[in-house]
Amino acid sequence: MFLENTVNHTEQFGWIEVICGSMFSGKTEELIRRLKRAQFAKQRVEIFKPAVDVRYDEEEVVSHNDNRIRSTPVPASSNIRLLANDVDVVGIDEAQFFDDEIVAVCNDLANRGIRVIVAGLDMDFKGNPFGPMPALMATAEYVTKVHAVCTRTGNLAHYSYRKAQSDDLVFLGETQEYEPLSRAAYYKAMKDQQIINEEEASNE
Repeated sequence: MFLENTVNHTEQFGWIEVICGSMFSGKTEELIRRLKRAQFAKQRVEIFKPAVDVRYDEEEVVSHNDNRIRSTPVPASSNIRLLANDVDVVGIDEAQFFDDEIVAVCNDLANRGIRVIVAGLDMDFKGNPFGPMPALMATAEYVTKVHAVCTRTGNLAHYSYRKAQSDDLVFLGETQEYEPLSRAAYYKAMKDQQIINEEEASNE
């Protein structure tokens, strides 16, 4: 179980916390909760998100439950290193959309004594590890894996099934494009979709 550290008394180094899971699992909600607790404790907090994420708001980080916190959109992870000055805590949302340098950036910040809290999808819609997330999870001191509820079985959901027909890895969407599925429901849905695609191809 994750025991949330808030202050580092004995070391000059910080640490990295990763919150990961599928769509609709509460990743951003948990990120905002930790950041607001730090703000309440009068810690200096900076929050960043990829500039590509404009679903709910161009600047704020917003959860599916409309919980929100002010953030700075950045086009690349290197911008975070430049902007995170004189802070105690750095929050990063949608980390899977950042370039691979995000891993070095997070480690640099932690080595400067900063608590780094990162949230992101651990797998893409094809069920593969997503971008820099595996490396972030490997280098983090703490990893919290959260789960949604499968819309078809009611079991814990680990996969983000894309209902929309697009092969783009970066495809921002909500409930009309994605649904959280359990392992069994996900692979059944993928198999059913493959059959449909093959039938459509044979009819052309």
